[in-house]
Parts: sequence; C-alpha cells; structure tokens
Amino acid sequence: MQSGGAFSLSETEAVYRAIRERRDVRSGFLPDAVEEAVLLRLLRAAHCAPSVGLMQPARFIVVRSHETRSAVHQLFLEANRAAAAAYHDEQQELYRSLRLEGLLQAPLHLCVVCDETSTQGHGLGRHTMPQTSIYSTVCAIQNLWLAARAEGIGVGWVSILDPAALKNLLHVPPEMELIAWLCLGYVEQFAPLPDLERDGWEQRRPLASLLRSEFFDRPYPVTEEEL
Repeated sequence: MQSGGAFSLSETEAVYRAIRERRDVRSGFLPDAVEEAVLLRLLRAAHCAPSVGLMQPARFIVVRSHETRSAVHQLFLEANRAAAAAYHDEQQELYRSLRLEGLLQAPLHLCVVCDETSTQGHGLGRHTMPQTSIYSTVCAIQNLWLAARAEGIGVGWVSILDPAALKNLLHVPPEMELIAWLCLGYVEQFAPLPDLERDGWEQRRPLASLLRSEFFDRPYPVTEEEL
C-alpha cells in the first residue's frame, strides 16, 4: 500500500542515495566558494528540522574569514595533541595518521549552538527530557548534511575542540550549548566508504545485531540478508 503523499520512485531513491552517500569529509575540499544561494538553501533545510515543542533551538554562526578559521585551527591542534596522548602504541600511530580536520581547506564553516534557555515552545516535551533541545539541534544538522550531499557539498564535523575556548573565541553567550563545528565546501570526490572504515579505525556493525523486539533482551527476528 502506498500513501497518497509518497514520493515518486526516482524522488525516493534520491533521498535514500543522499543518506547512503553522506560522508564526514575531513580533507579534499576545493577552494571554490559555496555560493550564498546554496548556503541559504542548506540553512533552510536545517531550519525545517523537527524540534521539540517547535522550540527551534539551533543557532548558526557562518564563518568565512581566514583569521577566524586559523584561530579555530590552533584550538584544534591543542585539543588534538591531548587526544592523541590518550592512545598508545599502534592505535596512537593510527590515530595520528587519520585525516581528522579540514579547517584550513574548507572555505565555509558553521558553528552550531543550542539555545536551551529559549522559552519558545513553552517547554512542551522538555519537562521530563530537557535534553531534547540538543536532540532537536542535531536533527537540524542532519538535515543540513543531507541537503549538502544532494548539492555536492562535503561536510566535516570537527569535535576535537575545547568547547569553552571555542565559545570564548566566537563570543557565544555562556548559556548557549556548543553542539558542532562544521567545515563545508565542494570536494574532489565523495569516498565510497566512510574514512574511519577505509583507514581501519572501526567497522560498521550489521544492522541486525542492533535490533531488538519488544524488549531490549529480545533480538529482532531478522537476518542481515533480509535487510
């Protein structure tokens, strides 16, 4: 049975293709600027994301200047040295070989923060789960990410940054929660596999192993071949 609001076959496949081929891009950004009209389309996609109580807590800081990007890159280098020290032997060597940022390559950056104190939405859905404001912001990021893939634009989420230092650099009010620093730009190509799988850091688990039926201790009766 098909709903009257279903997409056409080609439209449906395009949506699933964007989901399958979305990548966390760390390098290979081209210097070409992301046009303002394209950026606004991506931001509108983010703005269409679901949010608890229609709170719309996501705030986006658009960063283009080389000066700001360089300052963020310095914050990354400091945080990355500390992160590398947490690993040892072969794993540390592998970590140091990973391409973990495109901060100086990508021509466009977005800092995404969450206004958890906003009264918009009148607290609907947040009384028992206040963290849903952050979930809503992450939904906005995912919308932007999928729209960017459809536009041929790579997105890299840089999480190896000190949130307090980054907020101070960008004059973010203390009550705002830092969620993401995103690097955006056109890319040479989209990799067939996520970088961390290709580089041997980790492998994606089969979906069947993550499914449960009714209760957490009951596996879902499906094989990976059926998925």
